[in-house]
Amino acid sequence: MSSSTTSQEWNKTALLVIDMQNDFILPDSLMRVDGGQAIVPNVVKAVEVARRRGILVVWVVREHDPLGRDVELFRRHLYSGEKAGPASKGSPGAELVDGLVIKEGDYKVVKTRFSGFFATHLNSFLRTSGINSLVVVGVQTPNCIRETVFDAVALDYEYVSVIVDATAAATPDVHNANIFDMKNIGVKTPTLQEWCELDD
Repeated sequence: MSSSTTSQEWNKTALLVIDMQNDFILPDSLMRVDGGQAIVPNVVKAVEVARRRGILVVWVVREHDPLGRDVELFRRHLYSGEKAGPASKGSPGAELVDGLVIKEGDYKVVKTRFSGFFATHLNSFLRTSGINSLVVVGVQTPNCIRETVFDAVALDYEYVSVIVDATAAATPDVHNANIFDMKNIGVKTPTLQEWCELDD
């Protein structure tokens, strides 16, 4: 978005909150992203600012069959035991981390692969909602963030932004390398403060 952004433009923007679920954030979770817990306050604030601006908040989450039948092949071994596999539908691990709540007017999309667009109705929902700009937060940068962002660019969303300190990876080096790649395809990479300071 430009440095001078009108409320009409915010109404054409969606905030995609990706995989901010217990199984990817909590310290004792099997699929923990090491940088995930540190960004929770910034993701909470990004959601608050989005709602204040009238930006559509879209929760993009993983929810898997408890038997792992819809999981990538390389992860299916995690679903073979008695304990629920990561982000199994209805499990505590699939719930949003504390501080994040789906509210009336928000929208939820369930995915089973890295990209929020792969084999989902996310694109058709955004298009019919009049959305042409996306702001992305969540985890993790080299996988679900990157894949969703690259697909958004391929689908010709006019503006795509990744809030750099409201996204995270296992290490800062991995995070920064992927942010660099996304910048090289035209993605905006503001800090949360810079994004919050854009004109309302």
